[in-house]
Amino acid sequence: MTESAPIRFDTKVAILVGDDLLPWQKLNVTAFLVSGIATSEPDLVGEPYEDADGATYLPMLRQPILVYGADAAVMRAARSKSVERGLAVAVYTRELFATSHDAANRAAVRSVASKSLDLVGIGIRGPRNLVDRLIKGARMHA
Repeated sequence: MTESAPIRFDTKVAILVGDDLLPWQKLNVTAFLVSGIATSEPDLVGEPYEDADGATYLPMLRQPILVYGADAAVMRAARSKSVERGLAVAVYTRELFATSHDAANRAAVRSVASKSLDLVGIGIRGPRNLVDRLIKGARMHA
């Protein structure tokens, strides 16, 4: 196996998760948001993995995903500014904890105006420097 220089990506994937969530909720929100980011552009997902015995595994995103803790105000501002700039954005609202399937999830989000969404998580993908500015106030998740 050959070691190569680290790749610096032009884009950044940032997941902001509500500080007030339970641990299982944070993990659930993060997983759902990453799935949204992963489907936002075909070349984001790499090739399948294979171990030395030939067992194959699913492909994953090609670039790192950084997870941040944030309060509702930071998430609202980041969502609004990201949408205004046309970035890829995934949202998870508090109501989704009570739904049981994809159609119900979409209906729950559709029923609330953008500025009134009760965000507990957002995923953003865009130019690195822009994403850094948009998530100002968020902290690396501990």
